[in-house]
Amino acid sequence: MAATALELSTLGHRIRHERLAHGFTLDDLGERVGVAGSQLSLIENGKREPKLSLLQAIAAATGVEVTDLLSPEPPNRRAALEIELERAQSGAVFRRLGIAPVRVTKSMSDETIESILGLHRELQRRERETIATPEEARRANTELRLRMREKGNYLADIERLAEKQLKAAGHTTGALTHRTVSIMAEQLGFELLYVNDLPHSARSVTDLENGRIYLPPASIPGGHGLRSMALQAMAHRLLGHQRPVDYADFLQQRLEINYYAACCLMPETASVAFLQQAKKDRNLAVEDFRDAFGVTHEAAGMRMSNLLTEHLGIRLHFLRVDGSGAISRVYENDDLPLPMDVTGAIEGQIVCRHFSARSAFEEQNRTTEHYQYTDTPAGTFWCSTQTGTTADGEFSITVGVPFDDARWFRGRETASRASSTCPDESCCRRPPAEIAARWEGKAWPSARVHMQMFSPLPRGTFPGVEEAEVYAFLDRHAEG
Repeated sequence: MAATALELSTLGHRIRHERLAHGFTLDDLGERVGVAGSQLSLIENGKREPKLSLLQAIAAATGVEVTDLLSPEPPNRRAALEIELERAQSGAVFRRLGIAPVRVTKSMSDETIESILGLHRELQRRERETIATPEEARRANTELRLRMREKGNYLADIERLAEKQLKAAGHTTGALTHRTVSIMAEQLGFELLYVNDLPHSARSVTDLENGRIYLPPASIPGGHGLRSMALQAMAHRLLGHQRPVDYADFLQQRLEINYYAACCLMPETASVAFLQQAKKDRNLAVEDFRDAFGVTHEAAGMRMSNLLTEHLGIRLHFLRVDGSGAISRVYENDDLPLPMDVTGAIEGQIVCRHFSARSAFEEQNRTTEHYQYTDTPAGTFWCSTQTGTTADGEFSITVGVPFDDARWFRGRETASRASSTCPDESCCRRPPAEIAARWEGKAWPSARVHMQMFSPLPRGTFPGVEEAEVYAFLDRHAEG
């Protein structure tokens, strides 16, 4: 396989370093290895790849091993600077500027090269801070979802970390109390404070200098909102997160802090014991799991996706769908056929109208879970769906499994059954032929634009957060 330009450059620097260390000119070394000095010059400048026999001759002439010449490490600081500059000037960010690269000469000082490199580093930093395109965001999110699918949506290290922190705070059983969350924060050197002027772009702000975690006062009354936000803020510190370098890193950090919070609110040991007993009783239910730990229906459903495959051997899917039918959160490892775009992204796609995730909106009684069997091209699936409403509109939470695993769940006796042939557009995208013929050319619907088309994507070193706002907020509270 041909060496890359960077590998040839490093090799050339190492050959030059050994040549000069022995006091050889290009012609001196060329005479010893049987090639012209001009040929060696091309090799030292990374313009030509030497044959193995020539490398062996150069190694013998300079008293080193061939492996020493092939080492990927620059031979000295000057070489490291020149290689870094060459890499920067050959990168796409610099090439787009249309500026001629700087040619390094022997007389150019190290300080000059470092100054030029400083400009390149700042250029690359600013490039990283630009807003991610929708396609980049979707691809990063899809890659993360597929990685988690391979792991069964289970992260053992974070599970163990959460159990350790809970034990240190004295939590043994039952729902995690606000007081215990405060103790967990204190053990990390933080105080939980509630303020009215939290920056609108931040869910919480952690003051590392003064050991404070600021939370919005709206989260005080109860539920798992306060606990979850505080635990997520602590997770950044416990997991050693640094400033995200790109959108994918930001998404990975978000996943990890959410996972840690879920592990604390629904600890693995207690949760698995609860779920195993429910399976033994053939009475698995999201609502029971939810009520046992005092969390939301969504949190309980998502936590099942962490534990059911790993500990109970049950494959499943999880969906959060808004009132328009768009998928806003998803996990599946049971091969449920879901819509996706050309990048493989599922979020934002419209789910089949025959799935319980949408048909549940038509139910008159929404206080209990809606159960349904759905026949699909990939087999039959059983689903449990609960609907809810927020200030942003309706939503549904669905947890489902393949037909054979429905026997472990409450609601398996349901007579509700539907059939979906999606992604075949005749399933629910296209009208029957007679209706289409009746209204063709006689109607003009005005399409609703989905907000995700315009939502700003994460930006900068703290994606999605206005740093100026945060720093001004901290400055106001620093003396408080």
